[in-house]
Amino acid sequence: MTRLRCRSVEVSWAPRTGQRTLAEVGEDAALRAALPLLPASEHRLLGPGDDAAVIAAPDGRYVVTGDTMIEGPDFRLAWTTPADVGWKLVASNLADVAAMGASPSALTVSLALPGEAGESVLAEIATGMREACAALAPGCGVEGGDLARSPIVVGAATAFGDLAGREPVRRSGARPGDVLAVSGCVGRAARGLELLFRLAIDEGHPDRAALDRLRAAARDSDLAAIDAQLRPRPPIADGVRAALAGATAMLDVSDGLARDARRIALASGVAIDVDGRLLLETAGAEGDWGLERILAGGEDHALLATFPPAAVLPGGFVPIGRVEPGDGVLLDGRRYDALGGWDPFRGE
Repeated sequence: MTRLRCRSVEVSWAPRTGQRTLAEVGEDAALRAALPLLPASEHRLLGPGDDAAVIAAPDGRYVVTGDTMIEGPDFRLAWTTPADVGWKLVASNLADVAAMGASPSALTVSLALPGEAGESVLAEIATGMREACAALAPGCGVEGGDLARSPIVVGAATAFGDLAGREPVRRSGARPGDVLAVSGCVGRAARGLELLFRLAIDEGHPDRAALDRLRAAARDSDLAAIDAQLRPRPPIADGVRAALAGATAMLDVSDGLARDARRIALASGVAIDVDGRLLLETAGAEGDWGLERILAGGEDHALLATFPPAAVLPGGFVPIGRVEPGDGVLLDGRRYDALGGWDPFRGE
């Protein structure tokens, strides 16, 4: 998604009064405190404790994906708690599984943390992961991973999913005449990120107290936007619903709606025509933020899919456009090249 620049701030997850650091307690003690907090997968045959976990694959296949979150370009410690990082790392990976039409079954997570971080940080991250699994994909669990030391916080997850005998929903199946639809919020997380960066600019060196003051003074829509950035809630169950309803193509909107719509267009050899009015209606309060910013915003992890014209849209899916002959992205029938969004190699 589109990131905003602000001067860097030195903020760490330092130990609270009376706490030791991770370097002082060591890996074994930190893991003993954190591992019992991790949720177990319904597909677990052998969980954490050995060199690798063993997970059942009832379908004989599994969907697998991975994602990385790095302090700086992906999150800022100034306004992000360890539990927020755990939640977001899980949510972003589960959304990719759902986008294939699969049910998330298990994750492995590798973390690199500063030795100077407080001893409870790992347990707090585990708590965030447990909460995300319970809220977004009950029955999915975290089955181990790796722990390392790093000058910055880095999280990397691998997620697995079960297709239950269905074919995966790919990006390449959209056909002219299909309905373009989205499930989940769009533009909200990007708006939340802008609010957080404004806080950073206004406060200079923001801390959790400054974020609490921002929350206390914010409108309900602003609070929802901040929460969408820190703890996105992708509509995981709608991935399977879309597959059962005959979705022809689908992906997770992580890098911006226009940029991700172009990925479907390129893979399918079609044009994706977004209806501006329908998109603004879908965005709700974010509509006041502006159409182009909604098209550029990402990290909501909504599901963008195409369906045959006669299909009944399932779950939370609502129409926002059509698939047309041609190529690229259109906005109200006109070519739209201002894709915006997030490219990790083009800076913030």
